[in-house]
Amino acid sequence: MTSDTGRAHIWHDDPQVWRFLFARYLVLFTPLSLLWEIAQLPLYTLWLQAPPASIAYALIHCTLGDMLIGILALLAALVATRAGPLERWRWRRLGAVSVSFGLAYTAFSEWFNTAVQMSWAYSEWMPLTPFLPLGVSPLLQWLLVPAIALAWARHLGARDLARSASGA
Repeated sequence: MTSDTGRAHIWHDDPQVWRFLFARYLVLFTPLSLLWEIAQLPLYTLWLQAPPASIAYALIHCTLGDMLIGILALLAALVATRAGPLERWRWRRLGAVSVSFGLAYTAFSEWFNTAVQMSWAYSEWMPLTPFLPLGVSPLLQWLLVPAIALAWARHLGARDLARSASGA
């Protein structure tokens, strides 16, 4: 597919891409991130030291931050992989690049916030990486949650496309 200028159709010109990003990917990514944030709460000192309102605020704040990181990482991956229209995406490559961006940002953020700013701390239950004192749980989150959300969103999109093609 080409535009009037003869250039190949690129991802940001495709309305299906924007629907996929906001109506599929983020709709799946956000609750998965919230569930992960809830599950890893005991791995931070906040769990034992903060009042319930502060914990609730942290959950909302962190989940909104995850949404922002998740969508920006995927958008950066679309740019880096020179993605075309949705039907031509190289899904594994896109997922790997997106996960890499999210993981790199999270590693920096965890280090900066725990070692430099000291704005939060790990509890004794947080497993740490052997090479830097980074929490394993937030790193695993950025390996798993975006990949699962992307695969699930792709599957749902393909199922809906097949359903609409069959007239169901």
